[in-house]
Amino acid sequence: MSARVDVLVVGAGPGGMAAATVAAEAGRRVCLVDGGTAPGGQIWRGYSTPSASRSPHGREFVRWSERLQRSGCAVWQGWQVVDHPAEGVLRVERDGECRDVGYERLILATGARERFLPFPGWTLPGVMGAGGVQALMKAGLEARGRRVVVAGSGPLLLAVAAGLHDAGATVAGIYEQAAAGRLARFALRMLRHPGKLAEGAGYRLKTRKAAYRTGAWVVRAEGKDRVERVTVTDGRREWQVECDWLACGFHLVPNLELPLLLGCSVAGGYVAVDALQQSSVANVACVGELTGIGGLEKALAEGQIAGWAAAGREAQARAMTAEAGRGRRFGAELEAAFALREELRTLADAETVVCRCEDVPYGALAGKVGWREAKLHTRCGMGACQGRVCGAVTEFLFGWDAKSGRPPIYPALMSTMAEGAEETKAAAQRR
Repeated sequence: MSARVDVLVVGAGPGGMAAATVAAEAGRRVCLVDGGTAPGGQIWRGYSTPSASRSPHGREFVRWSERLQRSGCAVWQGWQVVDHPAEGVLRVERDGECRDVGYERLILATGARERFLPFPGWTLPGVMGAGGVQALMKAGLEARGRRVVVAGSGPLLLAVAAGLHDAGATVAGIYEQAAAGRLARFALRMLRHPGKLAEGAGYRLKTRKAAYRTGAWVVRAEGKDRVERVTVTDGRREWQVECDWLACGFHLVPNLELPLLLGCSVAGGYVAVDALQQSSVANVACVGELTGIGGLEKALAEGQIAGWAAAGREAQARAMTAEAGRGRRFGAELEAAFALREELRTLADAETVVCRCEDVPYGALAGKVGWREAKLHTRCGMGACQGRVCGAVTEFLFGWDAKSGRPPIYPALMSTMAEGAEETKAAAQRR
């Protein structure tokens, strides 16, 4: 056994940081494991203490980063969880090295990823996920002078468009597939969340020169060697918009692979948890996007609940449940407001690639009775991403259940999957 701790937290986004911090502050031996280079997750990617005050939610980042540093929590960056070789043990890998980490309590904060939907031309260079563009810009991608169309669904679109504006790009249009009526009702509900309403208004103010259309979506991207224009529709007419990039994403889906590997029950697309964030598996809690897409405040509240509960501080945990409940209600409102329209199921033609890893087109999948048959006959979902992109696509297009939880969670060396097996087995027997 490479290490053994009281509380192991997987995922160093806001929820994981909060969980690890409060558990460590309560005196528990805590290890926070994350595949990134620094804590923060996607929402705080690239933030640093000196500059964070100029960024959205920067003050929260500084506060939680400083608390985490002072807490005594061990932070393992760059380590990916690849297996669950025995009860109370996770196997992690980094740069060819693997370790087995034993734990008494486990908190999962593995976050979410973008949902992509296929349409003709979506594989052209220059067509990227909305969140992907955001991440690339934080990593140094030069956007100045680029004409960018932002399209898809969800509140992330406005945030990405504002970031592109700040980076010197020209936002050529923002196209939200949700209907205006739904968004109007959502905006009225946001009166209960004035901070979020002000944040969205600020993003729109920055991008006020760009057309913002609701009930509109991209049906096609075209170009010789890369995207040069997109065709947009509102269901009644079509028009073209010239662009250098298309940033397109359709809200988020949770990263359920590790919870499923551990046997956690899933309901409605998310891990089912109780008031203290405990899953159906004893001593395993889940927080953040795993329990519903609800934003920063929900993740921080749920992380604190799980961290306090793991430390045996139930009173402190229960004190946060009302705030977490507000976050979950906000998440439900998001789901309703940005529900995907039926027309999006018909965008792909027979030649449109659905599985990008294995180049499987829509025509090869149509008529298959399920995910298993599609994999056996076409290799859909069997590439490097292991269905992380096309799985969510086929769930939406065909209603297949593409969720799975089997090792390795991420591509890993064969030696990692074999190394330490006898040691892990012996340790499990000793317990």
